Amino acid sequence: MKALVWHGTQDVRCDSVPDPEIEDPRDAIIKVTSCAICGSDLHLYDHFMPGMQSGDILGHETMGEVVEVGSAAKSSLKVGDRVVIPFTIFCGECDQCKRGFYSVCERSNRNKAIADKVFGHATAGLFGYSHLTGGYPGGQAEYLRVPMADKTHIKVPKGIPDEKLLFLSDIFPTGWQAAVQCEIEPNDTVAIWGAGPVGQMAVRSAILLGAKQVVCIDRLPERLSMAAAGGAITINFAEESVVERLNELTGGKGPEKCIDCVGLEAHATATLDSMYDRAKQAMFLETDRPHVLREMIYVCRPAGVLSVPGVYGGLLDKIPFGAAMNKGLTWRMGQTHVNRWTDDLLKRIEEGQIDPSFVITHKVGLEDGPEMYKVFRDKQDGCIKVFIQP
Repeated sequence: MKALVWHGTQDVRCDSVPDPEIEDPRDAIIKVTSCAICGSDLHLYDHFMPGMQSGDILGHETMGEVVEVGSAAKSSLKVGDRVVIPFTIFCGECDQCKRGFYSVCERSNRNKAIADKVFGHATAGLFGYSHLTGGYPGGQAEYLRVPMADKTHIKVPKGIPDEKLLFLSDIFPTGWQAAVQCEIEPNDTVAIWGAGPVGQMAVRSAILLGAKQVVCIDRLPERLSMAAAGGAITINFAEESVVERLNELTGGKGPEKCIDCVGLEAHATATLDSMYDRAKQAMFLETDRPHVLREMIYVCRPAGVLSVPGVYGGLLDKIPFGAAMNKGLTWRMGQTHVNRWTDDLLKRIEEGQIDPSFVITHKVGLEDGPEMYKVFRDKQDGCIKVFIQP
């Protein structure tokens, strides 16, 4: 089969690789009908995340049709079922899964010993996202083996286009969880850093959850325009002060809820702290660029909430933790517990409350994937979300 394969920093190729096979009775094999490139994949493309090996198949936003089912998964799946595959692999049986914390499943990371050493305790296995999360082949491919498939799937109805359903795999529930974690109240201002795909979903989620006003911060006009179309007030950080504008919008009190949809690759360049981060990163003295976290801590209203769906990979420097502590800020963060939210979100799609396909700007075949990684990373051609049909 064909698949998008990581060979090193900024080196993704469309290669021929062996077809996946059933390896465990709980496995299933799906024929991929659609997949996508995620902003988190760019962290792998630029090699900011540890644990990648040459030959790894990328991708964790995938859907398709079941073509083979292991003996232990036949009670849940059958050949021909249409499924979206969440990026988190989960057993459904451990203590964390029983509590709905699927992204920290205690059994699905097959490289648990390595992850324990790095993180203190392992998190769940993830598709196509380094050997720290199990080294599982990803779904930017013609076929995908789904481990623990009796639990790790979302059945979806026929008749709804892939474009509307694919993002149940990651960015829609990720934006939704980011907003839910804020415990939004009717008088809240929710400030969202980053107008990429997750930021766009967070904007719509915060509005659906009843925020008084939603503010989205970015520097790219096409992304800000998309956020404004979803109901957000926008701030271009390249043209005005984020802190001053947020204080103006909140009567000097600051937003009650702040969401970081940027993560480790903040692209601010003109501030002193961002220049500091880039210098330390170049000297391998810091792994991540946490400009957004610093700004959120500073501007957030005391007793507010910081929600962090943006991915961080390692060591951060100069975080004003004293300000966070003294302001009494609540931190909520983590990889998304996808299946906790998908029944509700699928219903909202079916009822027409939201059509997640609005975020797609480019549709390509698998063979165009390597070039689209570069286009997406460099934000060329107005690229916000790449939808791939193998």
